[in-house]
Amino acid sequence: MTIYFLGAGNMASAIIAGMSRAGGFDICAIDYSVDKLATLAQQYGIATAAELPPLKEDDVLVLAVKPQDMQAALQNVQTGGALVLSIAAGLPCAALSRWLGGTRRIVRIMPNTPAQVGQGVAGLFADSGASAADRELADRIMRASGQTLWLDSEDGLHRITGISGSGPAYVFYLLEALQNAARQQGFNAEEARQLSLATFQGAVRLAEQSGEAFSDLRQKVTSKGGTTYAALQSFEAHGVAEAIGAGVAACVARSQELAEQLAE
Repeated sequence: MTIYFLGAGNMASAIIAGMSRAGGFDICAIDYSVDKLATLAQQYGIATAAELPPLKEDDVLVLAVKPQDMQAALQNVQTGGALVLSIAAGLPCAALSRWLGGTRRIVRIMPNTPAQVGQGVAGLFADSGASAADRELADRIMRASGQTLWLDSEDGLHRITGISGSGPAYVFYLLEALQNAARQQGFNAEEARQLSLATFQGAVRLAEQSGEAFSDLRQKVTSKGGTTYAALQSFEAHGVAEAIGAGVAACVARSQELAEQLAE
């Protein structure tokens, strides 16, 4: 069994990195960029090729091409019955099946960028032609670079895009805001970055290890009338929580809109 990556961009590279760390996978990357392929071959010792070879039933084809370029990229692809994994956002199984000669042995995946450091989370949806063994294999591939969550409906991929798919950008946004606030309080750039990162990392680790509800953890460090209370009251007054919810909803709506445009 060979796992072929059609496309060798950042997300494909992140998944390949995780698989290489885990070991036990025979990987080949296909891309028009000679430089990208050379980098992957040097870093992870994988095979590379300019074109996709004939596929067999026990192979896996990972579609990592930009959504708007996918139809053209699949024009001459014959799956040979291979399992198809797609990390292309917004492209429904029906469209992929149509471009791949009718196969329904497809699993769609919404990964995120922390996969680059083995801390990703991926939402997965299996089309009707994917077996239990196919689901297990797809799960093993994605668990090499983080956690997985299986979805009952394809529409769930839009919702997980709004949470974990785009979520790292929200965290970076908050990190940037806290860093800027630290600069305003007189810390230099290095100190502001260190304080921001350490605060997020420590809070996440505490939440993971304690198992307590986030609201309970928040209340434990918030004395009424105290310093933290003042900050949280300001957040409430400015509607920070509502703004985050609205942002997630906007992300989900845009994902659905893009999917409709791509399907057309």
